[in-house]
Amino acid sequence: MKYLCLIYSDEQSLDSIPQEEFDAMVEQCEPFAEGLRSRGQLIAAERLQPVSAATTIRFERGKPSVTDGPYAETKEQLGGFYLIDAGNLDEAITIASNLPPARFGCVEVRPIWEYP
Repeated sequence: MKYLCLIYSDEQSLDSIPQEEFDAMVEQCEPFAEGLRSRGQLIAAERLQPVSAATTIRFERGKPSVTDGPYAETKEQLGGFYLIDAGNLDEAITIASNLPPARFGCVEVRPIWEYP
């Protein structure tokens, strides 16, 4: 089953992490992803640009309204994702718990709708 692991963190808090600690986490991402890839469990993974680069589109009276930035003010922002293939939710949680960026925030694990 496919699961989307959404990685959230506080962008401002990330700025206070020592650079060498942040760089070490970034360096761990590729070997971690390669391990998932070699087991056939990694479908996709990407780091997102900061929320300041986001654009939100909402529909008002049937017409799109475009605004800069995220729609909701939150303490944590979506920073990246891993789309994985896991046997069940427990396996997906185990994988998500070991994602290198997880220690700087949280990971939401969400099953993907499987269409027939």
